[in-house]
Amino acid sequence: MAGRALVIGASGGIGAAILAALQADGWQAQGLSRRENGFDLTDEASIAAALEPLSAPYQLIIVATGALTIAGQGPEKTLRALDPVIMANQFAVNAIGPALVLKHVRRLMPRDGGAMFVALSARVGSIGDNALGGWYAHRAAKAALNQLIHTAAIEMTRSHPKSICVTLHPGTVATEFGPDFGHEKQSPSVAARNILGVLAGLTPAQTGGFYDWTGARVPW
Repeated sequence: MAGRALVIGASGGIGAAILAALQADGWQAQGLSRRENGFDLTDEASIAAALEPLSAPYQLIIVATGALTIAGQGPEKTLRALDPVIMANQFAVNAIGPALVLKHVRRLMPRDGGAMFVALSARVGSIGDNALGGWYAHRAAKAALNQLIHTAAIEMTRSHPKSICVTLHPGTVATEFGPDFGHEKQSPSVAARNILGVLAGLTPAQTGGFYDWTGARVPW
C-alpha cells in the first residue's frame, strides 16, 4: 500500500528514517518538525498553523516524536525526585502533543478508505510490564499516550470505520538523544523498516492497540 503520508518529527533520528523509507517505497511522504518548520508539539496554535495548509487525504500519519530527557532533566529514580514541572513537561511532549496532532489531522484522514494514525510510544509506558520502577513522569506520560490513542481509536471507528489508530514501541534505537540501556541498539533505518513492516500487517480490527517493533502486542 502506498499513498500520501505525513511524518511529524521528521528531523529526528527515527522520524527522518521513517520519512526516507516511505519515500523509497513510493509514498508521497512529507515531514514536519520543529527544526525545519518551527512545529512546536507543546503549543496547539503551532500545531494547528502547521497543519492548516494541508489538504486531504493522507492515508498514513506518524507522530515520531518523544523525549526522555527534557530541558536537561532525565528520568527520576525515586519518589524524592518527583518535580511537578518536570512531570508537566513530560506530559506535554509525550502525551498531550501527539493527542493534539490527532485532533487536528483527523480532517485529513479519509473516511471511506484506509486511514492510519500512529504515535510512537515506549514499553516503559506499560503498567503490566513494569517490574523495575523508577522513571515516574516518563512512564506515566507514555501510559497516558496509550490511553489517549486507545480512546480516540474508539471514537474514530464511528466516523472512520476502516481507520487504524495505534501506539507502537520502536525498540531501542541508536539516535542522538536515545537512552543507553546497555544493550544492542537498532539503527534508525532498521527501526524504520521494522515499524513500517508492523504497520503493513495491521487491520482495522487491531485499532486502539499498543504494539512493539516485532508486531507483538504490549500489555497495558
